[in-house]
Amino acid sequence: MKTEYPFSPKRLKLSCGHELSYLDEGSGFPVVMVHGNPTWSYFYRNVVKKLSGVFRCIVPDHIGCGLSDKPGDAYSYRLDQRIEDLGELIDALDLERFDLVVHDWGGVIGLGAALQRFEKLRRVTILNTAAFVDSRIPARIALCRAPVFGKLIVQGLNGFAGPAVKMAVSKRRLSDEVKRGFLYPYGSWSNRRAVYEFVKDIPMHVSHPSFNTLIEVENQLLKLRKRDVTILWGGKDFCFSDHFMERWKRFLPDATAFHYPEAGHYILEDERESCCEAIYQMADYDED
Repeated sequence: MKTEYPFSPKRLKLSCGHELSYLDEGSGFPVVMVHGNPTWSYFYRNVVKKLSGVFRCIVPDHIGCGLSDKPGDAYSYRLDQRIEDLGELIDALDLERFDLVVHDWGGVIGLGAALQRFEKLRRVTILNTAAFVDSRIPARIALCRAPVFGKLIVQGLNGFAGPAVKMAVSKRRLSDEVKRGFLYPYGSWSNRRAVYEFVKDIPMHVSHPSFNTLIEVENQLLKLRKRDVTILWGGKDFCFSDHFMERWKRFLPDATAFHYPEAGHYILEDERESCCEAIYQMADYDED
């Protein structure tokens, strides 16, 4: 795995009692990258390689994911806790200003923490994600939310992270080494707890425990009209379809949007060179 992920992660003890693993590579203006489910900081490995010669790349693994602690029952796994965890990292690193890159669940988590620190937020890059209420959910993900059967599929049979290394790409088949990298932290029932909890925590109804947190983030999205935002979107995403990109464009009509019609959910794999260059150019843009 060192060939693809040649980094030395650091750790931070959070107020929730668990340790967060995160990359802190390079120096210069900070770029915070927030992953989703069922990935980890490995998802951003090529972006870090591209940017770290000029920028400071900060890439956390959510609790229960990647190389962070996997606490079993001793953690809430709720959206508000995820936002608090990321906020603690940003504050602990004393970031005066930063850029943000988000994907999948990292959208609402990353923006949730960043919008609470809006004056520090400079620019945002959005990759196939949502941070607003929506009624659409793929049937295969809905199945994984089932209380008993879903747990068996996701935690027992690795039926979420496992298929993702094939289903989440469209143009570029992942090598065996890269597949192993994506799946490395999720090799057992207990290590897949967070993967299942993320699926359970999708707030599809007002009665869901995380619904109000999602609404709080959505209600602040228009503030991003005061920031430079780039949208990089894979058109063959089985989860975050073009419907979600159009919703982002309604929230942020002045955002610069790039649509990659043949790219899947793991857009940084299918469009690695183009997306890494776009993120680099976004961070390197001289606003003066």
